[in-house]
Amino acid sequence: MNSQRDVRITRLKAERRADGGPLAVPAPRLSWVVEASQEGWLQASAELERDGDIVRVDGGQSVFVPWPFAPLAPRERARVRVRVFGQDGSESEWSEPLALTAGHLDDGDWAAEFIGLAEPHGEAQPALLRREFTLDRTLARATLYSTALGVHQLELNGVEVDDAQMKPGWTAYEHRLLYDVTDVTGLLREGRNAIGVQLAGGWYTEQYGFQGQARRFYGDQPSVAAQLVLEYADGSEETLVTDGNWTATGEGPRTASGIYLGEHYDARLEKSGWSSPGFAEEWPAARVVDVAVVPKPRATEPVRRTGELSVAKVITTPSGKSVLDFGQNLVGRLRIRVTGPAGTTLTLRHAEVLEHGELGTRPLRFADATDEYILRGDGEEVWEPTFTFHGFRYAEIEGWPGQVDPDAVTAIVMHSDMRRTGWLETSHPLLNRLHENVVWGMRGNFLSLPTDCPQRDERLGWTGDIQVFSPTASYLFDCDAFLSSWLEDLAVEQAQHSGVVPFIVPSVLRGEVLPAAAWGDAATVVPTVLHERFGDEQVLSDQFESMRAWADKLHELAGERLLWEGHFQFGDWLDPDAPPEEPGDAKADHDLVATAHLYWSTHLVARAADQLGRDEEARSYGDRADRVREAFVREYVTPAGRMMSDAPTAYALALQFGLVRDPEVRQSLGDRLAFLVRASGYHMSTGFVGTPLIQDALVTTGHADVAGRLLQQTENPSWLYAVTMGATTIWERWDSMLEDGTINPGEMTSFNHYAFGAVADWLHRSVGGLAPAAPGYKAIEVRPVVLDGIDSASTTHETPYGFASVEWRRDGAAFQLTAVVPANSTATVWMPGAGKPVEVGSGRHSFTTELERTEESRHRFSLDSPLDRVVEDPDAYAAVIRALEEADPERAAYFRRRTRWVPNRPLRSAMFLTPPPVLEAIEKALAGVGADR
Repeated sequence: MNSQRDVRITRLKAERRADGGPLAVPAPRLSWVVEASQEGWLQASAELERDGDIVRVDGGQSVFVPWPFAPLAPRERARVRVRVFGQDGSESEWSEPLALTAGHLDDGDWAAEFIGLAEPHGEAQPALLRREFTLDRTLARATLYSTALGVHQLELNGVEVDDAQMKPGWTAYEHRLLYDVTDVTGLLREGRNAIGVQLAGGWYTEQYGFQGQARRFYGDQPSVAAQLVLEYADGSEETLVTDGNWTATGEGPRTASGIYLGEHYDARLEKSGWSSPGFAEEWPAARVVDVAVVPKPRATEPVRRTGELSVAKVITTPSGKSVLDFGQNLVGRLRIRVTGPAGTTLTLRHAEVLEHGELGTRPLRFADATDEYILRGDGEEVWEPTFTFHGFRYAEIEGWPGQVDPDAVTAIVMHSDMRRTGWLETSHPLLNRLHENVVWGMRGNFLSLPTDCPQRDERLGWTGDIQVFSPTASYLFDCDAFLSSWLEDLAVEQAQHSGVVPFIVPSVLRGEVLPAAAWGDAATVVPTVLHERFGDEQVLSDQFESMRAWADKLHELAGERLLWEGHFQFGDWLDPDAPPEEPGDAKADHDLVATAHLYWSTHLVARAADQLGRDEEARSYGDRADRVREAFVREYVTPAGRMMSDAPTAYALALQFGLVRDPEVRQSLGDRLAFLVRASGYHMSTGFVGTPLIQDALVTTGHADVAGRLLQQTENPSWLYAVTMGATTIWERWDSMLEDGTINPGEMTSFNHYAFGAVADWLHRSVGGLAPAAPGYKAIEVRPVVLDGIDSASTTHETPYGFASVEWRRDGAAFQLTAVVPANSTATVWMPGAGKPVEVGSGRHSFTTELERTEESRHRFSLDSPLDRVVEDPDAYAAVIRALEEADPERAAYFRRRTRWVPNRPLRSAMFLTPPPVLEAIEKALAGVGADR
């Protein structure tokens, strides 16, 4: 029998929330991570203990194990431990106890009324609210529940109750509102106490809409609700609630606040001691607001400050402005330390980029993104906005007393406080930066909900963006709780529109809600991803009616032809060939894209039903999916393997959604896709829909070489073009900034949009070689794709079972791979070129092989060489472009982007009207390529 020291529990978690906050349910599922020194360790059973009560659980389940004890009562505390027994007879010691606190309330226990200003002097008026109370008995525990239609922070006796920001976050306020739970026992004292609330409008009073037509959707004024439950040592209990006995003022230092506006703060108006007992100023009574929604407990991590960045560079712009560069596009706000005369006004403007040396604010559209601070003038003052956030790398500061001190300004990074779980590093520095850009893009756009962008007058929960990005997100961060919470909003918004999923969730755009392919499919895709990546079957169960309602609505639209055609669609949004002002004008046919998603969502509903044991529905939706697939093939696929819409996205959809099953036709589709990518000069030709699929479609049909060239392309448009332009996040458009440093002329562009960063999921699975083969990575597939130009890669992911990693390196023909598989998991390892995989259990495993040698091209090149042969050879292509750029940069740019690199056509014919001296230079450059080899 193995020693207990060989097996240990390293992590015990309740439900989805990773930060150990109060539980939102009375019967939390439990998950644990095992470390075992012996290889191939598998769990046979486990014992769970709650305060002395022990329950045995047979089997290997260690992720989301149902709660085996009596449900927790509101505010009940418990301590649970686990120990495990291996199939090899080993056993662990008991884990460290996990302290649990029930944060839910029973039905009818919410008693607080919503309160706000009685007579606000403007719309979205920030406010201060307060109440004093007396503790005349020994206190055992105090629990504070709070929420707002707006954003708020509470103080007890002058101290903020927690470090959460922008509480309670943004949900579908009309239907769903969350409350926060905080233990505040240590902030209270016997005798007189005071509770105060800072309140602002946040998302609730924001104006939503486009092209200057924005208006408030929810309400004009914020309100707050809170209840403080006091449990005394003698067993008695008292609850203090927000009601008409509170007082409120709008005459505080925060004079204006908004998500898009920024925050204006006059420190001369601060009210010392306002949230402490004994404050003498008389305020009017608060107004009670009628709110029908009963709040629910938060089940996800709140927004927090998660990092700080110092100024990297101080810039004086051509116009003489002082601009601070933080070296990284981030989301958050500035903290300043300043000394100056009373009444001095500091203005802080934010932007993501510089355009020709000045702050590039045009992409912000109608968002001011400006904070203003007026000094009180009594020494050093430290200030940071409270109820706003900005997307920025650069900050322009006006009004600073004297010269701006860069050491006195700090960028505060903010996002929902998820735990980081995924990493990737390769031998290719630009790819490493690309991956880091994806991480920063996710951090900035996972702030309360998954947004499209964090900086302009939008910042909305666009469903299409998260639909394509959710696999990447699930690798990089533990976002199960975050996305599960957002899916609840999706379901309640969808229910208001007869099964149609709005473009954005929460839905705040007025007008008709229309179904759109790839956007509404978030209803089926995101729950599927969460189950696949986190092993969370509950999300399928919770969202199944939403999934089914979406599929049913699409079938209603498709009718007897089983084709979703003739309706509004975004299509392959932001295809790089679309004009700047027509981002939906893509090469791929809109109806083809729509019908592909009709199939995919129906197929995912069938899969979910099968997983949940709903056999009749699994058969029904499976049959419906097959009929849609057959209709798609009849309508859009020729017998020879060409798509009627001859665009890369069309081929990627047909291949990766499994719409075409015939092996020969699939190969023909893959070959044509590779031809199109090569003909485009290995430049990106896909938008939001095709980009996440194209690399897999190429690799699975035998064109890894084409995928490698596409991945490592640095010319515009490509993934790495933005990196070469200094990007530190993912851009919305492939060319959000043009080569000359000018911002894309389109009305819509941002420099922090994660959708095109969906490629990181392929990087993790294929370049890194680590993919799930069973829900939650219970089984792992290790299958790296070796690409020219990349000599090593390593990736690590904290799966629900523990850390898994793959590291590989090649030196000439020698290839070495090391895989680490967590305990209670297994892996299938495919070595490059191997016909069969190797099955392994947990532990560290090393493999070596010899790669097949590829013959180096010996082609000689000239102006008579076929275009496809020139572009296939990186050296030949580079020689042509370099010679053109030296002679005529504009001609080179046009040639690079517009040439179709096809067979049978000689290079000379593509250079019509090129001056003879330039042709001579190109011929000479090409001759040099041949001579080198």
